[in-house]
Amino acid sequence: MNHLRKGATLVFLLILVSYSYGARFRSSCNPSGRIRGENPPPGQCNQENDSDCCKAGDYYTTYTCSPPVSGSTGAVLTLNSFQKGGDGGGPSECDGNYHSDETPVVALSTGWYSGGSRCLKNVTISANGRTVIAMVVDECDSTMGCDNEHDYQPPCPNNIVDASKAVWKALGVPEDNWGDLDISWSDS
Repeated sequence: MNHLRKGATLVFLLILVSYSYGARFRSSCNPSGRIRGENPPPGQCNQENDSDCCKAGDYYTTYTCSPPVSGSTGAVLTLNSFQKGGDGGGPSECDGNYHSDETPVVALSTGWYSGGSRCLKNVTISANGRTVIAMVVDECDSTMGCDNEHDYQPPCPNNIVDASKAVWKALGVPEDNWGDLDISWSDS
């Protein structure tokens, strides 16, 4: 009888481990679809900060999710201007305002933006041996793009922290290296 109990316990533990592994695997972030690009009307895609413009016939992956957030979440830092006339497009989603390039602010990919639940909250960004605190003011839309509302730019990947120049300066990254940088971030 004791053998039977040990066997049942072992089977239960194996089922529990399998379920936990499966749940973790299911929580990964898979693409939600694709959109087909069109060429923007002349002068309609702001390429400040080397922003990409959609191209006719190219397909762009969309996401409704981002990788799970942990105490130190890996991401790619990109450069964005949140100023009026900047490559960020219109005013920030969280407060309807524009923000100076000298203010440490960010936009997060759709999943991390989480329907605005991080709006006007601070995140801590670490890279290059330094740390900076920045306020979330916008969404880097991973679900849509290639239209007027998104300045004819492709959808954001699902792992982006799109940052103002102030964030890049605070991290001590030389200006000629601004663009894409592997970072970690967390809620502050």
